[in-house]
Amino acid sequence: MRVNKKYSCLPAEEKGIHIINIRAIEDIGYDQHESTLLNSLSKNPDADCKYGLYFRDGKRKVDYILVYHYKKSSAGKTLTRRVHHNDSSARSTKQDQPLPGKGVQLEMGESEPHVDYHEDDKRFRREEYEGNLVEAGLELERDEDTKIHGVGFVKIHAPWNVLCREAEFLKLKMPTKKMYQINQTHGLLKKINSVIQKITEPIQPKVAEHKPQTVKRLSYPFSREKQHLFDLSDRDSFFDSKTRSTIVYEILKRTTCTKAKYSMGITSLLANGVYSAAYPLHDGDYEGENVEPNDRKLLCEEWASYGVFYKYQPIDLVRKYFGEKIGLYFAWLGVYTQMLIPASIVGIIVFLYGCATVDENIPSMEMCDQRNNITMCPLCDRTCSYWKMSSACATARASHLFDNPATVFFSVFMALWAATFMEHWKRKQMRLNYRWDLTGFEEEEDHPRAEYEAKVLEKSLRKEHKHKETDKEKLTWKDRFPAYLTNFVGIIFMVGLTFAIVFGVIIYRISTAAALAISSTPSGRSSVRVTVTATAVIINLVVIIILDEVYGCIARWLTQIEVPKTDKNFEERLIFKAFLLKFVNAYTPIFYVAFFKGRFVGRPGDYVYIFHSFRMEECAPGGCLMELCIQLSIIMLGKQLIQNNLFEIGIPKMKKFIRYMKLKRRRSLDHEEHMKKKQRYEVDYNLEPFAGLTPEYMEMIIQFGFVTLFVASFPLAPLFALLNNIIEIRLDAKKFVTELRRPVAVRAKDIGIWYNILRGIGKLAVIINAFVISFTSDFIPRLVYLYMYSENGTMHGFVNHTLSSFNVSDFQAGTAPNDPMDLGYEVQICRYKDYREPPWSENKYDISKDFWAVLAARLAFVIVFQNLVMFMSDFVDWIIPDIPKDISQQIHKEKVLMVEVFMREEQGKLQMLETWKDKDKKKGENCNNHSPRLSRSHSGSLSSCHSYPLDV
Repeated sequence: MRVNKKYSCLPAEEKGIHIINIRAIEDIGYDQHESTLLNSLSKNPDADCKYGLYFRDGKRKVDYILVYHYKKSSAGKTLTRRVHHNDSSARSTKQDQPLPGKGVQLEMGESEPHVDYHEDDKRFRREEYEGNLVEAGLELERDEDTKIHGVGFVKIHAPWNVLCREAEFLKLKMPTKKMYQINQTHGLLKKINSVIQKITEPIQPKVAEHKPQTVKRLSYPFSREKQHLFDLSDRDSFFDSKTRSTIVYEILKRTTCTKAKYSMGITSLLANGVYSAAYPLHDGDYEGENVEPNDRKLLCEEWASYGVFYKYQPIDLVRKYFGEKIGLYFAWLGVYTQMLIPASIVGIIVFLYGCATVDENIPSMEMCDQRNNITMCPLCDRTCSYWKMSSACATARASHLFDNPATVFFSVFMALWAATFMEHWKRKQMRLNYRWDLTGFEEEEDHPRAEYEAKVLEKSLRKEHKHKETDKEKLTWKDRFPAYLTNFVGIIFMVGLTFAIVFGVIIYRISTAAALAISSTPSGRSSVRVTVTATAVIINLVVIIILDEVYGCIARWLTQIEVPKTDKNFEERLIFKAFLLKFVNAYTPIFYVAFFKGRFVGRPGDYVYIFHSFRMEECAPGGCLMELCIQLSIIMLGKQLIQNNLFEIGIPKMKKFIRYMKLKRRRSLDHEEHMKKKQRYEVDYNLEPFAGLTPEYMEMIIQFGFVTLFVASFPLAPLFALLNNIIEIRLDAKKFVTELRRPVAVRAKDIGIWYNILRGIGKLAVIINAFVISFTSDFIPRLVYLYMYSENGTMHGFVNHTLSSFNVSDFQAGTAPNDPMDLGYEVQICRYKDYREPPWSENKYDISKDFWAVLAARLAFVIVFQNLVMFMSDFVDWIIPDIPKDISQQIHKEKVLMVEVFMREEQGKLQMLETWKDKDKKKGENCNNHSPRLSRSHSGSLSSCHSYPLDV
């Protein structure tokens, strides 16, 4: 039978003296065989408390759980199991409750279990802390006889008066009795809305909270003095489980124990191992037979299931169960996924346009025409020979799929799409703030973190040792300077490491290309470029995935040594460092291909070398855009498939399997324990702890960068992001509902620093796409040729215009091909892609005027594109109001209605006072009309008449 002890804060026991509850002595079951038999035949007590959701009395709900580890001998364990708590004798007074953490202890030295100093210290801290919790008004019940050996649970319940007090302190907005009509659309808009509702009805979740509401309760910050304003007909459901756990958590953070010479809240106690976990309970089981209906089961059926991927999310129910912060994350993810639908459609149209016009593209047709007989210069020294341009026909045709005039339009479209998405989210956020009663909510400063308090204590102890003042100690920049220096050096080192790895992959590409060029098989020589590109991208992907995990740990460590004061400061600094490192890690290989590859090659006879032996890479005749597309697609899809989905599914499943095997081993050792059904808090303890939303947001922000930054080179990026997010929403939902402990609900009115990061990426995307179109693609050289050099106004002759000539006799010694007759004829002039003077010119191999004309056009395009798109984005930002008109009207209406409520209340008070005054006046007149000769009874009535106003 389980040990359940209700206790309160009593004076701590003196050393060597144990205070024993007299009632508990009667419960030691040495001779109570009859009562034990009756108890065994009675109803299962676990069912009365709904298997851990309530206290043993079956009435008080468990709002929070504290978990701790303890050590005790087998003798102590046997004795403790014999101690049981009589539920019928539960008292609300503190005097009738046992001491915190005190069981029945025998005065026998040999049988008393030996506890080491650290365990004893932790137990004393728990006793004091739990006593202080009881002083704060909470009710506690302990359970150490669980299926998890060596683990004890403290169940916490917040009574009604505590909930009311804390709700007033936290300024929680609660619904009042006053209800008002929500403004509805009229005329044509109403008909359109009704048609849309009928069409979308199959994709709406079957949840009461998701149905459109026509009336809403007026909300007001809870006040004990104004309880008559609120609907308190059902006190049990007035504060839902999310609100109750939030209130208890605030008390846990605020309550301290001082036995450790400094105050320790729950965060410090968890950090020091006094408690091993603290969490609110899930509402119940989500699967199985005879499961009572609860919000968790409903979320599992209508939200956390892959079978409902086509439905809208029940965001209001998510917020009701997990709180506003998590609700806002899933609302943002839903809006982002919806906005990807039009972007995906336009991207597919652009891609199909490229497919439809590939046979009409004159430059690629010229490259594929073998009659042109264009002989290209070798791609490497000695081992590589001359080659025909027509051999790169497939690459040229594939490049047109992504390098065509439609991609310029798509880049402009995506820039406007990003601005529209941000504005749409702001409007959606305001609607949620109104619906969730967060208007006017301001975040208050959080409690200091445990590490910060420990650092302040260490500083104060040092000053105390030096006999200095220790009042109001805090950490200054001087205290944090070593951490700041470590952060700066660490981040620079990590960025340098990323660049070094990319440089290493470049060396691999160059050396592998030279090695494959020596291949004796013609097929091996023809597929050099594809083989090198594919293998290099896979290496980059593996390195990115590994470094992502490493950088996440390093960013957390760098933030921890800074010792931020509050959890909010810690989270913001961690986000900044992690985003910086992961952004550099994910996009550095892509930036290299987009802007650096092929820019510093040199020319035949005067190439640029790395380490005096490796020649810099060149782009394909069709440009580097195709290779950029391959790089972007493989890294994006690989990260989404392996890191985001496989890791998120595989790792939790593996951890769950390991826990299952451990439990199976324990069950085989103790069959009796195995037959018991686990309590709710035991089941939740075996779940993974909630680690915050930072990894979830980071994953989506990096994806947002892939969708917007280089979208000119890969129009299908929004489509792959959409497909990933459809799975991601249900995957995250399933993880929150079934795999994680229930997180503490946190109030928030926005997504915080992530919004600023999104805006920054949106602005950066405009600049990067301008440079990709201008410098990476051949869009500008084509325009320049078409309007300046074309003889007939067509693109005929463009390929020849972009190629320069080189006399093979000008090769440096030892760099000419070993087999100059590989093509079957002697080569005198070979071609290479550049704008340079021919060998028969006076200034041979110098940069030609065509190069400067193209460069000027490229720079002009960047300036015009960037400013035009920025202006259009700002115009979209300006023209779309942040707050929807109907929401601003409803907020104003709420303020007016609240003023009316209070005015009526004041008028009612004035009328009551006037009524009392009239009654008082009439009484006084009646008293004055009496005769002066009054009997004793009349004088008594007179005195009572004069005393009436005093009573009132």
